[in-house]
This record gives sequence, C-alpha cells and structure tokens, in this order.
Amino acid sequence: MAFWPCYSHSEPYTYGSTNNAAANGLTWGMTSGALGVPVVPGMEINGVIYRYTAVKDPNDPFSVTLSNEDTNGGYIFRETDDWSGLPGNTINKFVPVELSPISRWGDGSITFEGRGEVQDPTVVYTFRVDECFSPEVTPGCPGYVDPTQFQVTTPDLEIYDALDDQAVRDAMAATDPDLYEEDEKDESIEKDEEKATKDDFEKGFAASQNALTLANKVSQEAIVTAMNASVNMSTYYTVRMDGRTYPERQRLVDSQLPENRNGLRNGLAQQLLHDQMVDMQYK
Repeated sequence: MAFWPCYSHSEPYTYGSTNNAAANGLTWGMTSGALGVPVVPGMEINGVIYRYTAVKDPNDPFSVTLSNEDTNGGYIFRETDDWSGLPGNTINKFVPVELSPISRWGDGSITFEGRGEVQDPTVVYTFRVDECFSPEVTPGCPGYVDPTQFQVTTPDLEIYDALDDQAVRDAMAATDPDLYEEDEKDESIEKDEEKATKDDFEKGFAASQNALTLANKVSQEAIVTAMNASVNMSTYYTVRMDGRTYPERQRLVDSQLPENRNGLRNGLAQQLLHDQMVDMQYK
C-alpha cells in the first residue's frame, strides 16, 4: 500500500477504502457518515469486500444477498451466497466491480431467505478519487486555469465631475449631517461582508484539501483492517480426523547405556573454562 500512487500528472488518483458500512445494521446509506470517509466529487467505487457469519443447520435452506441500489434504477451491485445443504460458517469475499461514480451507488443492504441468521457483518468499499475531476481549479492538472494570468482592462469612460452639477451643489448645501453617518455605516457593513466572503472562501478551500488528506489516512487504516479481517481460522477448527492408536515397535535391547566419555570430557573442559572466567571477573 505504501507504493500506491497518491498523485501525479499521469495518474492523478487517490486510492483507498471505506470503514465498515454495516457496523450499525444490515442497511446503510452511501454517505460520509455511514462510510467513515468524506464523499467528494470524482470518487469512484471499484470493489466490495464483505465478511459475515452464517448461523444455520446444515439441512436447512438458506441464502444471503448483499446489494446496492442503482440511483438510475435497479441494482448496481448484487451478490448472493447459497448456504443450502451447507453448515454455518464465516465467509470472506472480495468482488471487483466496474468503475462507477459514487453518485450512482444507492442504499446498501444485506438480506437473507430461509432458516438462519447473519452475524458480525462487515462491508468495505474500495474506491479511487480523481483529483483532476475539476481540472480548471486543481493546480497541476491538465486544463488548470491560473487566475493570475487574466488582466482586467477598463474601458475609457467619460469622467463626470459631480461638483460641476448644479443640482449636486444645491443638495450638498442642504445635506443633513446624519446622512454622512449613515453613509459611513453602509461602507463599513460592505467592507465586513467582503471580508467575511473572502474568509469563507479560504476556509472552504482548506476544508477540501483537509478532506482528501483525511480520506487518505482513514482509507489506508480501513484497508489494513479489512485485510486483517480476511484471516479466518474457523475452517481449520471444523476438520475432524479419524483417531487410531499406533503401537510402539522399537524396543531397547540394552538395559543400561554406557557413559559418553567424550561428552563428559568436553563438559568438564567447559566447566573449567567457566570457572576461570568467573575468577577473572572477581579479580
């Protein structure tokens, strides 16, 4: 995962995966809150990882279906596991799907038919985000438009001098001093609104960048969690082997084995060396 491309001119994609969409039940929406990652423009789904435990009797019919509605009608994803005639167990599966925008992915659900139940469901969606989805506003993308390259030209205008207007001079002579204070208040309000608009734009731009950074971190943690969840040891515990007894066929003829003199001599030499080392340390 460390070598997955995060951004480049030839591959402007960020890859990742969601959290467990089925953490709160067998139905969920494809929103930022349900998926655990920001849903941003340019996000596309390319795979579904799911895991659950089917609890049933081997003789009972039972099937489980995981699906997502298509916002254009029907289903954009639908996968069914038939457990009929099989004992209950835990299944781990990765289903790749054709890249499609997340705007087409409607509500998801896990449904089942027959006699049994589904426990501990985990549903994770793998995705990629096209950071050049709006290239004209993303630096480094083909088609990006630098706003500094535009030069504003002002047309030649006829200069109007209000002091030359007799009506203006007459109005100035009869102006109430309170009108000046109201004009100053209006100018102050306009300046505050311009400053607030600028601050909102800067906060919105920073939030979009922080959303992609958060998506990278959260998606990588979710991938590790999904990979760890795919390790299933329960299938090894269900194996049964026929038990039998294997009698001992080898018999010891000699009732007493002779001492190994070479080993005794080697052990004594090592003990002497150890004693010498201990004595040197004390000295």
